[in-house]
Amino acid sequence: MARVTVEDCLEKVENRFALVLIAAERAHQLEMGVSDALVPEDGDKPTVIALREIAGGFDVANIAANEAAKTNAAPNQVTIIEDAE
Repeated sequence: MARVTVEDCLEKVENRFALVLIAAERAHQLEMGVSDALVPEDGDKPTVIALREIAGGFDVANIAANEAAKTNAAPNQVTIIEDAE
């Protein structure tokens, strides 16, 4: 199995920051069993599988949005908890 590089993924995603968000969301989906891997798993961790999917040209950003819509949640939603002082 050839190594996946950030440069391979950046050919498919607009910038590094978007890559991090998309790969993290997809890796979380794979780890939680929300959807199956689009590439052979080969014993790799979810983060590597997510990056391989992105480098392979799969539109994993839309998978994240579709799965979030099914659960009525926003993809990449962050909750900020303020300290009560």
